[in-house]
Amino acid sequence: MLTIDGSYLEGGGQIVRTAVGMSALLGEPVKIINIRRNRPNPGLKAQHLHAVKALQELCDADVVGCKEGSDEIIFAPKQLKAKTLNIDIGTAGSIGLVLQAILLPCCFLDKSITIRLKGGTHGKWAMPIEYIQNVLVPHIQRFCEKISINQEKRGYYPAGGGKVEVKIKPLIHREEYSKEDFLKKIEELKPIQLLNQGKLLFIKGISHASASLAEREVAERQLKSAKNILKEFNVPVNISVEYSDAISKGSGIALWAVFENKYGEVDQFNPVILGCDALGEKNISAESVAGIAAKELYKEIKQNACVDRHLADNLIPWMGLLSGSAFKTSLITDHTKTNIFSVENFFGKMFKINENVVRRI
Repeated sequence: MLTIDGSYLEGGGQIVRTAVGMSALLGEPVKIINIRRNRPNPGLKAQHLHAVKALQELCDADVVGCKEGSDEIIFAPKQLKAKTLNIDIGTAGSIGLVLQAILLPCCFLDKSITIRLKGGTHGKWAMPIEYIQNVLVPHIQRFCEKISINQEKRGYYPAGGGKVEVKIKPLIHREEYSKEDFLKKIEELKPIQLLNQGKLLFIKGISHASASLAEREVAERQLKSAKNILKEFNVPVNISVEYSDAISKGSGIALWAVFENKYGEVDQFNPVILGCDALGEKNISAESVAGIAAKELYKEIKQNACVDRHLADNLIPWMGLLSGSAFKTSLITDHTKTNIFSVENFFGKMFKINENVVRRI
């Protein structure tokens, strides 16, 4: 059984999410110790518990220590089998973080799956659903016949109450292969190759807020501020405005820039899409919120990156399955290094970092 130290580098929950998802996919038992040791409130939180329990259900795993506050768990998976999942985090705990754990194995189930999740769709230090839909999914859809993520209701902090439905039709079925043959089969897919930014084609986005903020035109003000910052690129900037009947008051903006390759088109398998987002906060103006996201996207574009710093760490588990993969990012974060550490616990040394380029060797 593998033992992984959850206090490595940032010592956050990402090690749990990556390790348990990889364990479920590969059928390899894992023990994770010192969970979230470097956080103010160590141990498992609600979103970690629900991710582990969902994976436990999918692979009939034997699990020890799966309770809130636990600093150690053992996850011993059996065979992956598709089941409809209904996951209610019960708080504003991040739906995006749960998906970060379960998407990898769910893309290799024996048949199609529907996952319904309730919780927070927008929270600090977590991917908003718009980012997952428009930046992450275009890169992982190569592993599926079909994948769709539908945000039915936004859920802001502190009440949450957001609703998301995920549907996945797998392309390769894990149950049909031994671990070795499964990994060989995946190698038939195109590797992740994101090394040349290309020409900026357009920028899109969603400026969103709870219906209670419509009178103050919060979403419209966010849109106007973001457009003003990004107009320098002289490309179409299309940002939509959306208000929703959320339980808690909240707002935010998600932006993504799309580039064309040397053939003058968006690459179907390796699209260059840079994404950034920001959440509304008390005592911070709508204009300032939009400015945070737009200025970050501006920097990502100017740094000639092909993968933004947030997508970089999310791609690592998928790159672990595809030799010859490589990407150029704007910054190698501790999140990326932590995910490399987690994946290499299963496969051995397989990543090389040279400045801002990560290669799967």
